[in-house]
Amino acid sequence: MGIRFILMVNKQGQTRLAQYYEYLTLEERRALEPEIVRKCLARTEQQILCKAVIHVYDADVYLYMEQCSFVEHRNYKIVYRRYASLFFLVGVDNDENELAILEFIHLLVETMDRHFGNVCELDIMFHLEKAHFMLEEMVMNGCIVETNKSSILAPIQLMDKMN
Repeated sequence: MGIRFILMVNKQGQTRLAQYYEYLTLEERRALEPEIVRKCLARTEQQILCKAVIHVYDADVYLYMEQCSFVEHRNYKIVYRRYASLFFLVGVDNDENELAILEFIHLLVETMDRHFGNVCELDIMFHLEKAHFMLEEMVMNGCIVETNKSSILAPIQLMDKMN
């Protein structure tokens, strides 16, 4: 399967959108979401560094530390990215490509930006059905099936014209 769930949360850790592609009971979801959100939002540049790159210039040593955008939790790999006040968290299988999922998150944000105009937390809250519809157009049964922004937004624009 690939993608197991997608969460959008604000800086305070409140879930604004949750989409699951595998069955979890409500109790399991209520336990899983706060654990993941705490783990991802609590990370700082001083914690859990993924890569250290050393460059030597004129006998001076420069050490650059970069933090990765994924963590492992239970049997998931959580790939996440922050855009403005929203965190986009995607739970995937352990063998899934992290960079592909980061690219998917970026595509999702660009698609929402195109529709809402610089998407923010309030857009998700007041147009939750449209956000879910975009995800349903992009992901089916945990697999990414559509990446063309125009194709993703076409049905939503038709619905908007009808209203």
